Amino acid sequence: MTPVDVLYRYGKLPSEAAMLALAKVRDVYGIRRIDFLEVEKTVRIEYDATRLSEPVVHQLLRRAGLDIVENVPLIVPPPPPPPVEAPAA
Repeated sequence: MTPVDVLYRYGKLPSEAAMLALAKVRDVYGIRRIDFLEVEKTVRIEYDATRLSEPVVHQLLRRAGLDIVENVPLIVPPPPPPPVEAPAA
């Protein structure tokens, strides 16, 4: 088993029907956990990468009715290195 987390930001709040459909997504083999953070409008999914891929998880959420706006990176990339100055002649 290879647990992987992915974080999505959603636009509008899910409807009651979407929440019921998302409850069924929890039953998909390979989905381990679904956490909503309403303040930040994000949903974090933990899944087994040996069973599912990120595009499959994304599609499961879309089909359940969640309005996904973007995939939020969990690891912030490092800033680019400063430019190297050319030596004086």
